[in-house]
Amino acid sequence: MAKKTKLVIEKHNLIPKHSVCNDKEKQQVYEKYGTTEREMPKISSQDAALASLKVKKHDLIKIEREDGFSGKTVFYRVVADE
Repeated sequence: MAKKTKLVIEKHNLIPKHSVCNDKEKQQVYEKYGTTEREMPKISSQDAALASLKVKKHDLIKIEREDGFSGKTVFYRVVADE
C-alpha cells in the first residue's frame, strides 16, 4: 500500500507568501491607498493559502508574489468570513 503524503500548500513554489498584518500595518495600508476595509478585495478564511495562519474576519492579509520580470509585488486582502 502506498504511503500518503500531506501537501503543505504554503510551501508550494507557486503559492505566494501570505502574512497577517498587525493593527499598525493595517492602518498604514488604508492611509497609503486612501481606502477602507470595506473597499478592499476579500479573501476567504477557508482559502488553502491561509491554512497555517490563524486568521479571523477583518484581518488584513499581505500577499507577496515574486516575479522574475518585475521583482516582488505586494497585494492586500481582507478576510471576509470565519
